[in-house]
Amino acid sequence: MRILLVEDDELIGDGIQVGLTEFGFTIDWFNDGLQGQNAIYSAPYDAVILDLSLPHIDGLDILKHWRQNKIDTPVLILTARDAIKERVSGLQFGADDYLCKPFALEEVAARLQALVRRRHGQLSSIIQYKDIALDTANYVVTKSSEPVVLTSRELKLLELFLLSQNRVLSKALIQEKLYSWSDDVSSNTVEVHIHNLRHKLGKDLIRTIYGMGYALGDEK
Repeated sequence: MRILLVEDDELIGDGIQVGLTEFGFTIDWFNDGLQGQNAIYSAPYDAVILDLSLPHIDGLDILKHWRQNKIDTPVLILTARDAIKERVSGLQFGADDYLCKPFALEEVAARLQALVRRRHGQLSSIIQYKDIALDTANYVVTKSSEPVVLTSRELKLLELFLLSQNRVLSKALIQEKLYSWSDDVSSNTVEVHIHNLRHKLGKDLIRTIYGMGYALGDEK
């Protein structure tokens, strides 16, 4: 999952970026509110972590701007403002969830996973396709009930395909979902990861649609 983080506190922002990366997320962090507001248009983010007390522009104004411009990306507000009135305002302006500082990274990760699952109509933390199951709470993969070891990138790619069933994913979109702007991506990286998934989970798991990209499963 690729997450947009808008947080001006260097210590908190760095902790979230490092911690959530270890949970398997791809994080783009902006400590400037206006840059973060505009960044939403630059990449296919799965969710946003938004602080409210930002210099130059308030987080609620960023949220209102996004919703007025039909940006429906799930937003988790993460702020020190813990008054009930503040929470109600955040939700009324279009936030999908609200969490007060201090926080536990495990809870932030779980809330982000839940927001993204709901956006894709997936209520359970376990996503299945035929005999393959991915437990997104613990990032455990099984095939025919037997555990399969995947790398972090392979897990991200599998999750992307499982959440995008019946969709064709272009190579460019896959790269944008798996990598942040600071990552160094070689031209054949996506093909290598797909080859590895086919090897570990079955050659028919992902099909190539020439000139378009890739899709989950056999052609119907």
